[in-house]
Amino acid sequence: MNTQLNNIFLFKQLDESDLTKLSSISKIKHYSAGDILFYEGDPSAKLYILLEGMLKAYKTDMKGNEIVLHYFYPISMVAEMANLHRIPFPATAECETDVVVVEIDYLPFEEDFLKNPLISLEVIKSLSQKVKFLENIITTHLTLDATSRVAKFLYDNEKLYLTMKHNKIATILNMTHETLSRTLRKLKTLGLISDDGKDFQILNKAGLYELFA
Repeated sequence: MNTQLNNIFLFKQLDESDLTKLSSISKIKHYSAGDILFYEGDPSAKLYILLEGMLKAYKTDMKGNEIVLHYFYPISMVAEMANLHRIPFPATAECETDVVVVEIDYLPFEEDFLKNPLISLEVIKSLSQKVKFLENIITTHLTLDATSRVAKFLYDNEKLYLTMKHNKIATILNMTHETLSRTLRKLKTLGLISDDGKDFQILNKAGLYELFA
């Protein structure tokens, strides 16, 4: 457990004694695609750090429709704002793929570790990254066309692409399945990717970058 925790950006500066103390309030947990990590309104008694896979955070409207708020990718803290303010989780977190998380008892973590300036700084960085993520979503959906959006997704998430169905990727990118398929064929024609339905490979990552930079 100590080695796994030390590999997380938040805890790289901890010595072996602190890592052992942190291990005593932490668990590595595995979830399958479709599992719920927590529901909207659940107490934020646990701090979650996503190690593998992808999570979707969503709210449900009065008609039962899902409103997706955020997608979490490794390695990242999940909904830490709720922990910091000691409020219930404001949304439901569902596993889009098989997921591995670190689950930490928050109150002892706050008491014993959050006062560490190095850890506090990493928490601030995590929150600022989420602000940048929201800015990126706005930029992506308002200024990039379909080709640029797909190119950016592949550039940033090659490994996740291999584990996700096309209809899910199309939903994330706010486009139809047909538009995604047409765009992928275009990228193959340009020689940027190779995809025969079983094996996928980025052939020219710099070329993908040029499409959205």
